[in-house]
Amino acid sequence: MAKKGTRLNCLVLECTICGSRNKITQRSNIQPITKLELKKHCPKCKKHTVHKESK
Repeated sequence: MAKKGTRLNCLVLECTICGSRNKITQRSNIQPITKLELKKHCPKCKKHTVHKESK
């Protein structure tokens, strides 16, 4: 059985350019407390932009 509590579920990523919240992901709970930043495709901007973790 898998251990519980090692992953954070339902982190919402927000586009830094248009502000739309369009990506959901999860990350490890062991990482330092910094905001997750990933380069993803934004369907509203229609290009690859930096997405930051939001509430």
